[in-house]
Amino acid sequence: MARNISDVIERYLKRILEQGEGLIELQRSELAELFQCVPSQINYVIATRFSLDHGYLVESKRGGGGYIRIRKVELEENQPLLTIARSISSQISQREAEVMIERLADEGLLTQREAALLKVATSRDVLLVDLPLRDQLRAKIFTQCLIALSVTG
Repeated sequence: MARNISDVIERYLKRILEQGEGLIELQRSELAELFQCVPSQINYVIATRFSLDHGYLVESKRGGGGYIRIRKVELEENQPLLTIARSISSQISQREAEVMIERLADEGLLTQREAALLKVATSRDVLLVDLPLRDQLRAKIFTQCLIALSVTG
């Protein structure tokens, strides 16, 4: 049975994450060579299956000595919103924020009202500044709102 290369790469990375105690650092080009695919295939898998809304924090540096670092975000049982707030990088897109907000609401960590307010507060219709400042501002607002909710909730 022929398997989808994206599924194979995803399983491989998850297996390494389990063995590496929830953190791996790898070279995009080495991984592409291992699976005999183009580096953009690796980018696709990481972007679609290892995003923050799926429970992973991804950092990457492009270029010759570039790397990809993937960390599984473990939620603290008593402070899950604080854990997520700490995992948000210095920038977040509107799409990433919305998916994360929906996940938090689906898991019962946010009420529908809180989710709606967070979506509005982080919307590009409200944050009327150019990129990348908009994504940076969104990350700050989102992080601080989650921290406030974790303290009051």
